[in-house]
Amino acid sequence: MPLMVSTQPTELQLWIQATLEVLYRGVDEILPESELMLKLKRGKPLRIKAGFDPTAPDLHLGHTVLLTKMRQLQDLGHHVMFLIGDFTGLIGDPTGKNITRQPLTQEQLQKNAETYKAQVFKILDPRKTEVMFNSTWMRSKSAADMIKLASSVTVARMLERDDFQKRYASNQPIAIHEFLYPILQGYDSVAMFADMEFGGTDQKFNLLMGRELQKHYQQVPQIILTMPLLEGLDGVQKMSKSLDNCISIQESPDQMFGKIMSISDSMMWRYYTLISLQASQEIQGYQEAVLKGANPRDYKVLLAKEIITRFHSALDADVAEQSFIARFQKGQLPEDLPEVSLSIPQEGLKLANLLHQAGLVESISEGYRSITQGGVKLNGEKIEDRDCVISTLGESIIQVGKRRVARVLISLNQNREG
Repeated sequence: MPLMVSTQPTELQLWIQATLEVLYRGVDEILPESELMLKLKRGKPLRIKAGFDPTAPDLHLGHTVLLTKMRQLQDLGHHVMFLIGDFTGLIGDPTGKNITRQPLTQEQLQKNAETYKAQVFKILDPRKTEVMFNSTWMRSKSAADMIKLASSVTVARMLERDDFQKRYASNQPIAIHEFLYPILQGYDSVAMFADMEFGGTDQKFNLLMGRELQKHYQQVPQIILTMPLLEGLDGVQKMSKSLDNCISIQESPDQMFGKIMSISDSMMWRYYTLISLQASQEIQGYQEAVLKGANPRDYKVLLAKEIITRFHSALDADVAEQSFIARFQKGQLPEDLPEVSLSIPQEGLKLANLLHQAGLVESISEGYRSITQGGVKLNGEKIEDRDCVISTLGESIIQVGKRRVARVLISLNQNREG
């Protein structure tokens, strides 16, 4: 009898395939890919690290890009390490900054760290997450230890970093302690025995520093994975609280629903890819349905409800949907709204001026008069403050009276200071 050879994939092969599918979804870069395969073929769960400095008390959806991928890998059995940078936060990450950051106090960092823990467990499984603080190993280091650690990296290597290079070339000051940040972040990988570290595309230099220091300490170097930065409500700039284009994970269900519904149809798919826990095949099915004529708004509703369920509850998601329908549908608004794109200064723009620029009133004075008379609605809410200033970026539905209504896409004017 001929020898029968099974063509069925082994359990290990299926696990590797599922892991790779999660890792490559929406990814910007994985380095080096060959080493990733070697680690996976061991058949052991990867020790996956992602660090967050508690420099603000709340997280927004942009922060959840990494957390979403970590949760998907937790479900496949990988070991997730959520690092709170309570020591590195004292320095402040200089990534992308053209000025030296002001360090936070230990009290501020500790308070923020506590809120971080509560928020991340709305995504990560607390039973499968190892929460770590880098003060655990950093505070025990002496001045001599720090000098020895700093001696492992040259100034020339530091100046390879794009933002340091630009600041140096333009005579912008770089404080010595800022050079320490990527070194300390790299040493975290040594202390945590990380197999893999996640970060945004702007973190690539710091992640590679982890590889270099692990080699220096005779460890197998980590694989690095970089994810794109999620755009905010304006669809252009990265989500940021300072740009007022973010969706905080602590916002009310109604606020979340309205903001998610305001993103463009094309941007919706990027949000699905980066922050939805739905399978890639499911999302692909949604896209195919839209190409065949389905209303993209229906899938935006599904996305909004998924996000609200994650951070609030399924009941809250249903109530927010009904509230949204009551405000914007039921025949109140035409199906085909005119679209207007406007840019505003960073300090915002008075609503009366915005109405004029959007072509909804013939003059600024008419704008003031319409507001005073209670005839202006912003995203279904009546605005009665004649001096109301609009600073929120992204898409909004603005209505003057019963007949003048437009979908207004508001972005930041880059040519003005503010």
